[in-house]
Amino acid sequence: MVFSSTIFLFIFLPLVLIVNFLLKQAYRNFFLLLASLVFYAWGEGILVLLMLFSISINYISGIGISYFLKRNPRLCKAVLGIAIGMNLGLLLYYKYANFVVETLQEIGLYLAYDHTNILLPIGISFFTFQGISYLVDVYREETVVQQNLFHLGLYISFFPQLIAGPIVRYHDIAEEIKERTIDLPLFVEGVIRFIRGLAKKVLIANSAALIADQAFSLPGVEISVATAWLGIVCYTIQIYFDFSGYSDMAIGLGKMLGFNFKENFNYPYISKSIQDFWRRWHISLSTWFRDYLYIPLGGNRGGSGKTYFNLIVVFFITGLWHGASFNFIFWGLFHGLFLILERSKILRTAQWPIFLQHLYVLVVVVVGWVFFRAESMKEAFNYFRSMIGTTGGSDVTALVYLNTYSITMILLAIIFAMPLRRKINDRIKEIQSIAWANGCEIGVYLFYVFLLVLSMIELAQSSYNPFIYFRF
Repeated sequence: MVFSSTIFLFIFLPLVLIVNFLLKQAYRNFFLLLASLVFYAWGEGILVLLMLFSISINYISGIGISYFLKRNPRLCKAVLGIAIGMNLGLLLYYKYANFVVETLQEIGLYLAYDHTNILLPIGISFFTFQGISYLVDVYREETVVQQNLFHLGLYISFFPQLIAGPIVRYHDIAEEIKERTIDLPLFVEGVIRFIRGLAKKVLIANSAALIADQAFSLPGVEISVATAWLGIVCYTIQIYFDFSGYSDMAIGLGKMLGFNFKENFNYPYISKSIQDFWRRWHISLSTWFRDYLYIPLGGNRGGSGKTYFNLIVVFFITGLWHGASFNFIFWGLFHGLFLILERSKILRTAQWPIFLQHLYVLVVVVVGWVFFRAESMKEAFNYFRSMIGTTGGSDVTALVYLNTYSITMILLAIIFAMPLRRKINDRIKEIQSIAWANGCEIGVYLFYVFLLVLSMIELAQSSYNPFIYFRF
């Protein structure tokens, strides 16, 4: 079940909101836990048992870490290590076993192992990282261990951020799990945020995806330069508005249920450096790797060589986290390379004109998305060759999907990839006249009602609604 499906929008979500509102505070966590498990089981079936296993392991391990923390530090560290190992073991088996076996077979090593029956549980990367962050924070005494199994289960399985993030730290919502208030302003704010995310996904991302999928479905050496650039620009739009749209929907759902999740995107395409890009893109993941991998490895405390090594390790794993493929590994190392070039001052981007800083980031990011989107390294390089015009390809099939609607959506995507909405909101707040302010507020509400209706119409008339997080 995905947020942009009619089952979720017209059945699951209304039922959850109504029942949650009617229940007493004492029963809401159990109900939301049950609803989250139903949400996951709807699409994953028996794999919901894996979720229950993950909850159980992290609950027991958290109590063990807390108990031995002062009594026996060595045993405490052992419990932490075993628990992290079990979490990563699940992730490695379900997400990377196929990749490892296929790679070994390609280099001539025969393994009598049927890896084709391993199904990848959607969202396993997200809830595994949440479990690990909880255990490490208990060990570091940055959060208090959760004694209530249902409360911890809700944290790990909470449906708004379960399948597409953001990665939520336990200590950020610990108090809200314990007790929260759902008031009208917060609920309305959540509804608006959800509609914004739904419109990003359904109106913009899906429109761009149709063109991107068509371009990437063609042999890379056969497409024209214009088609290649159109395809990757549309994918650049798709992945941002799809991913940030889902994050907006998750944050909005959280607010409707009394939770406040942190922001996950901050207009990454206006960045002036790759370092700046990673401060703005998928913030919950980049900060997770910073706090639980980069800093424990030593961060930038061991000299330049050690720092560069740590960056390579982090971005190798960042790429691998996104999918079991050499494409993703290359994409991660590609970004890591430019971070090293910037940190070493080989690329002194801060001294460049602002226009060149933005252009540099966009070129690096767009080229990187080629490897992120392609199905293999060979396809990625062939596609890149078409982009620079060395293949002589002439197929322009993807251009057929360019029409008034898709062009409008692409133009809107370019506009809303910049903080225009934020500036408009700030301007409205500066208005001193109460009448004008109230009028603007009513206008905003009507605009979001229009967006909701438009999104519903698009969902009703189109069966094209891709889900790009199946690899995560």
